[in-house]
Amino acid sequence: MKYRQNNSIEVAAAKASISRATAYCIKKNPDLPSQKQKARGRRRPDPLEHIFDAEVVPLLKAAPGIRAVAIYQEMLRRHPDLSEGIR
Repeated sequence: MKYRQNNSIEVAAAKASISRATAYCIKKNPDLPSQKQKARGRRRPDPLEHIFDAEVVPLLKAAPGIRAVAIYQEMLRRHPDLSEGIR
């Protein structure tokens, strides 16, 4: 933010055509996005990984308008070992 050298954050943000919130974020952490650490991957295994491509995708292709709740209930019916708390 070149304008920040002589102006307040609010004025510098207006001159740079960015929001005040963005200006405060830049002030807080001036690193470029390419210099920031990457987000962590999944922390736990996907409980539907073994059935998604084999069962869920064919259901979606066969009935494109099907609701997610219907697919969820069908997977619980077919696989009683799945807990009801999966998302």
